[in-house]
Formats: sequence, structure tokens, C-alpha cells
Amino acid sequence: MDTSPASAPAVTVYWRPGCTFCIKLWVKLRLTGTRYRPVNIWRDPEAAAFVRSVNDGNETVPTVRVVSPTGTGSVMTNPSLKRIRQALAG
Repeated sequence: MDTSPASAPAVTVYWRPGCTFCIKLWVKLRLTGTRYRPVNIWRDPEAAAFVRSVNDGNETVPTVRVVSPTGTGSVMTNPSLKRIRQALAG
């Protein structure tokens, strides 16, 4: 498996166990072949802190970080697949 930065997923999905919204988003991402990196906020304190920092202190998931090929970054809470794909396009 290639782990170089060029092959790293540009989409990071912050999630927690039992989140049905997270599962629905994963299914959509997989069906469209969109690569993503899942991060369990209950196992990663730094990820949980990040999610709280962008959600007014709440651990609202899915929180999604997207980095477009142009390097533009965005963070979205419970986004649609359409919003993620738009962010990926830059």
C-alpha cells in the first residue's frame, strides 16, 4: 500500500461508533469511489479536540475535512456528498 502524501486521501471523516449519519456518508463515499480516511474521535483525543474546535465545543459527527488538489482546505459538519465533491474540485 502506497502511503506517500500524493496518494493520501484528501477527505478525512471524523466519526464515532453508533453514528448512523457517519455510516450513511461512508456508503455514499464508497459507492462513488471517493477515498477517505476515517478517524474515530473516541479513540483519538486530538481528533476529538479538533471536532470540538470547529463545532462550537460539540463533538458533532460526521465532521469532514477536505483538501482540494489546489491545497484549499475546508471543514464541514454532516455534509452531503455533493458538498464534499464540490470541495474536492477546489
